[in-house]
Amino acid sequence: MTRHDGRLAPLRVLGIGGSLRRPSQSETALRMALRGAEDEGAVTEIIAADNLRLPLYPSPDMAAHPNVMALLAAVRRADGLILASPAYHGTMSGALKNALDYLQYLADDDPPYLDGRAIGVLATGDGTQAVVQTVDALRSVVHALRAWPTPMGVAIHEAGRTLQDGAVADERVAASLRAMGAQVVEFAQARRALHALASTSPKTTGVSTGP
Repeated sequence: MTRHDGRLAPLRVLGIGGSLRRPSQSETALRMALRGAEDEGAVTEIIAADNLRLPLYPSPDMAAHPNVMALLAAVRRADGLILASPAYHGTMSGALKNALDYLQYLADDDPPYLDGRAIGVLATGDGTQAVVQTVDALRSVVHALRAWPTPMGVAIHEAGRTLQDGAVADERVAASLRAMGAQVVEFAQARRALHALASTSPKTTGVSTGP
């Protein structure tokens, strides 16, 4: 996207948190990951689970619900996303899964769903198996939405020790979260550059058969 002054608009990264608990460990981790995106020059936005109080998909008149409309608008303007969830029995929270189901409304967009966008995923919990399975579940949904999970996903076990008082107490975990946020931006930058190149390259038709 180009601004009126001819300069490229900053990339936008949307974070979606999946825990209604307060304080939220997964949201603390999400904000650290978004900081990594900001360090790479992105503008960030967050939809915390408080704003994911959506009708259960599918429901009558769900498209007109103000929270649904706000969610879809935020996703549409995002160049990349970061999804965060607590590990609930080895998978994502119901609040986050319900929100992701609403992205079916992007099916007729051009491109559809989250096609071609980079998505970072993270999960928090106390057990290693549960958080790893949750990261895998999130990545499966990202694939289904035609997007690219970043090479780095973050599974935070022992979250009660690592995420305390709204802060990431372990610098190694904090660095991993920031690196994941940076990867979302780096991928979006590459995608923007590729699209710009494609729009300026001369179009050719036919196949040359030689002399």
